[in-house]
Amino acid sequence: MSAFQLRRLEARDAERYRALRLDGLLRHPEAFGASHEDEAKQPPEWFANRLAMAAIFGGFDAAGTLVGVAGLSIPNAIKSKHKGILWGMYVVEAARASGLARRLVEAVIDEARGKVEQLQLTVVASNAPALRLYSKLGFVGYGLEKRALCVDGQYFDETLMALSLD
Repeated sequence: MSAFQLRRLEARDAERYRALRLDGLLRHPEAFGASHEDEAKQPPEWFANRLAMAAIFGGFDAAGTLVGVAGLSIPNAIKSKHKGILWGMYVVEAARASGLARRLVEAVIDEARGKVEQLQLTVVASNAPALRLYSKLGFVGYGLEKRALCVDGQYFDETLMALSLD
């Protein structure tokens, strides 16, 4: 686990973030609400703006390559700003089962503590490793959205999970 360095991504990381994000969207379209087609059209400034608007944490390997990300978004709306959203979680295949995913989620939880009362996420219901990770970190399922995503005519259900931080 110590082989990875974690830090919050900044505008200077926009190109690396863009490349990793597009890789995840291409390889695992069922795992994201966004599509590769839509985000591939976006300029680097769009990704830099995303990094400025949300707390997105990156995991870097020993060579300095960005190999994993997880984000925290907190709504501005007065009635929902007590809830944060863990989103955009992705770790490249070579870095899976290394503890990096856990560290990224823990970084998001740490960032959310004191800012929101609850952290929510959605995860494709067939992603057993992700469901195990989130459960181990205290997230509890509270619903199932049937047919939440449609990718090339195939539907995917999503499990809704939340972690109380108060």
